[in-house]
Amino acid sequence: MTVTTLDPRTALIVVDLQKGIVSLPGAQSMHGVVNQAAALTEAFRGYGLPVVLVNVAGAAPGRTEQPRTPVRFPDGWTDFIPELNRQPQDHVVTKRTPGAFTNTGLEVHLRTLGVTQVVIVGVATSNGVEVTARQAYELGFNVTLATDAMTDARADAHDYSVSRVFPRIGETGTTQEIIGLLEKSA
Repeated sequence: MTVTTLDPRTALIVVDLQKGIVSLPGAQSMHGVVNQAAALTEAFRGYGLPVVLVNVAGAAPGRTEQPRTPVRFPDGWTDFIPELNRQPQDHVVTKRTPGAFTNTGLEVHLRTLGVTQVVIVGVATSNGVEVTARQAYELGFNVTLATDAMTDARADAHDYSVSRVFPRIGETGTTQEIIGLLEKSA
């Protein structure tokens, strides 16, 4: 276990656990990722801590080496999965770039709530989760990543982010370790 503590005002950020993306294959069991993320949302709500649900409804502009085709999302693509049990107090962010902080007002929302730390989960480990974690770190938030509540399309990409990137920008732990820290601080 490397996760050591949670600040009194810690928020959970759930990245891209939406119907269209969860239906895609992942390197880790999507069912397991969904169950762990759902356990964290319930735990954070149970302790009166903020939950942020993030979905993606577009792509960043600009040239890339990999060809991109215009995205046409089928009906329901951006809908949050029912396992997250979206609640009225949850803050929803719809992003059009990999990171949840870019042009979304998320930083202002979290600062208004007095949040100093974020726990991040979701899909894809090497893209939406990693970019959001990097942004949070650069903005001065303490960052924790629940590594059993995230996956990627490619195992090597997931493993690289978890073993090489995340230890440089935050702490990692399992869902149960994070819930255990919530229980201790209650």
